[in-house]
Amino acid sequence: MPETRPKKRDKASPAETGLASSEEFSAEVGALVRRGRARRGITRRQLASDSGISERYLAQIESGQGNPSIIVLKAVALAMDMPMTELLPINGKRHEAFHRINELLGRLSTAELPSVAQMIEQRIRESAASERSRRIALVGLRGAGKTTLGQMLAKRLGWPFVELNRVVEQEYGASVSMLIEMSGVTAFRRYEQASLEKVIAENDKVVIATAGGIVANPETYALLLRRAHTVWVQAQPQEHMSRVMAQGDFRPMAENRAAMADLLAILDARKADYAQAEAQLDTSGEKVEQSLPRLLKLVQGWTK
Repeated sequence: MPETRPKKRDKASPAETGLASSEEFSAEVGALVRRGRARRGITRRQLASDSGISERYLAQIESGQGNPSIIVLKAVALAMDMPMTELLPINGKRHEAFHRINELLGRLSTAELPSVAQMIEQRIRESAASERSRRIALVGLRGAGKTTLGQMLAKRLGWPFVELNRVVEQEYGASVSMLIEMSGVTAFRRYEQASLEKVIAENDKVVIATAGGIVANPETYALLLRRAHTVWVQAQPQEHMSRVMAQGDFRPMAENRAAMADLLAILDARKADYAQAEAQLDTSGEKVEQSLPRLLKLVQGWTK
């Protein structure tokens, strides 16, 4: 009887190894680039200009058809002021403290984890209670009514009102659009953080209207959440769009034919960040005079 040789085993599939195929990996990288851009509210053309990567190549990357090198990803990440690891579908190296926390959590049973989470939440609440003082910040996309409602709320409370972008312009000496055009989005984010730190340092009681993209800088947004009570002011996408157009401003969708698609992508990319606010106010279908009493009711516990 002839000897039977064992069949040569085919190469393990990506599913068997737990690794994504090159096509899947490229698609995930493209999705992360798109999400990062949408979260920051910048167009592909602007990202191309800031990163030095052609708009056509960026389109290929975002569609999953490109094969970007580490150098290209680094340029894209720098242009969006984010760690390059956030553009990779793998977890980047975390701070040593996070490694230690994860290691300690791994020693606990599943049943013990909820109580640990409650301890952490309680610690954050206790710390935030004193740090937030009587500062109220309105966050959300442009067109939700943050500035108008913020001014009315501040007047009703007898507190100062600050529109953070105006502070940025005072510090820079020119308009926000000029700052971004001349120095880029990264420089604007630096001014935004410095301006927020200044407002917090100078005011124990204040109503702050923030720019919609403040969530694009995790450090700045974390500072805001820690040092001010926050309300996510929102509306239906169609109302955001109509209100912005009524103001004669189409940012951040300027010169973009797919404006509504971009707006929906920005909302989707940012909603988890906005949802970290302590309260939410939907202004859809309302005039500001109707929304103000509901906002006053939301913040009444923070004003005492």
